[in-house]
Amino acid sequence: MRGLRTIVAVVATAAVALVAVGAAGAAPTVVAAGLDNPRGLTFGADGTLYVAEAGRGGSGPCFMNSEPSLVCFGPTGAITEVRHGVQTRIASGLPSLAGAGGGGAIGPVDVSALGNGGVHFTLGLGSPPSVVAPGGPIAGSGMGSVNRLNGRSGTWTQIANLAANETATNPDGTDLDTNPYGVLALPGRTLVADAGGNALLQVSASGAVSTVAAFPPTPVNFPFPGFLMDAVPTSVAQGPDGALYVGQLTGFPFPVGGSTVWRIGPSGPVPFRTGFTNVVDITFGSDGSLYVVEIDSSSLRLPPEMIGSLIRVAPNGTRTTIAGNLFSPGGVAFGPDGAPYVTVCSVCPGGGQVLRLG
Repeated sequence: MRGLRTIVAVVATAAVALVAVGAAGAAPTVVAAGLDNPRGLTFGADGTLYVAEAGRGGSGPCFMNSEPSLVCFGPTGAITEVRHGVQTRIASGLPSLAGAGGGGAIGPVDVSALGNGGVHFTLGLGSPPSVVAPGGPIAGSGMGSVNRLNGRSGTWTQIANLAANETATNPDGTDLDTNPYGVLALPGRTLVADAGGNALLQVSASGAVSTVAAFPPTPVNFPFPGFLMDAVPTSVAQGPDGALYVGQLTGFPFPVGGSTVWRIGPSGPVPFRTGFTNVVDITFGSDGSLYVVEIDSSSLRLPPEMIGSLIRVAPNGTRTTIAGNLFSPGGVAFGPDGAPYVTVCSVCPGGGQVLRLG
């Protein structure tokens, strides 16, 4: 299995997330609500909060994805901003795929702000790149890509077709599958964690795509000895040392404690922190601590509980659960007030929220 297939198959009906705050102490504050499958979030230089909403699919075309499960296309994805306390969808009608009910959609997955008003975002796919190639069921939809949004006008432009790159280069050397997930916009380049292609990709200012690192499968003993578990990189962040770090979900069988945060060194990925479960986002705090989002702190083997956590790892390695009992958290970012903000109910059509913790 590849990508986030088990997550995509979940149809969540809860409208309010459960939260038990840990060491941070203060009760969480809802800063955005009514979101469709919200995932990554980011803050612009002016303090504007941007949230990727994966949408809820639509009426079609419909096809079998990599799960395999039937998904239907629709222009229901969005990018939402919260500016001066006002929540607004600044870009709507973005591509989205979902099964019946709209839960666990694939669409806009992550956002990364660069300066004021410029927002990069990924459009996931979770399928072979052939579905968006000429003659495919959603050819020309723009899914399987990284894009740039003008946060003021709401217009967006594709900067790289990562589905086409998967077809041309297949960085991990296994089956063709692509699901652009985490994104990090830096001056002159954009980094993307492709959860389907098992690779960290770099897009230059001119749109050229190159492979920074490929993540090979890992042999595990379930469901049989030697079974190859996909890496499934989901997130990318720049550390206080300037290096790139990648969070890993893993594929089936989703073992508890089987996720790693990797540091990208000169010779490739090196384990930085291990023993996490189902990591979907990472970031660093101002004190150099690593913050990790687990979408489900138990195994995602069916039936998934979808109860996750936000964990802080201090520079000396000490771990603290900042918030547990989060229903399907999808992303984390630090606001200008120094507090962590997380998306919850990330597989919920219409029930997603952004919470300020602390």
